[in-house]
Amino acid sequence: MAEEQKNNPLHGLTLETIVVRLVEAYGWEELGEHVRINCFVSNPSVQSSLKFLRKTPWARTQVENFYLHSIRKGKLTPPE
Repeated sequence: MAEEQKNNPLHGLTLETIVVRLVEAYGWEELGEHVRINCFVSNPSVQSSLKFLRKTPWARTQVENFYLHSIRKGKLTPPE
């Protein structure tokens, strides 16, 4: 199992860490422009976003993909 996860850049990151890092890098408004999910646009908070993303696999996938895209583009640094 550990070998399978070795190449997974999201391994060991919580969804909360991903959301917080994205908000720190972009802010809610810009994040909502990049990832068109209502929880980032309408009265956003980390807790409400986490609640929605945990129940909505397609939205979580979009956020994770945008996080990886942000690392590739240099907007975020990869976690140690």
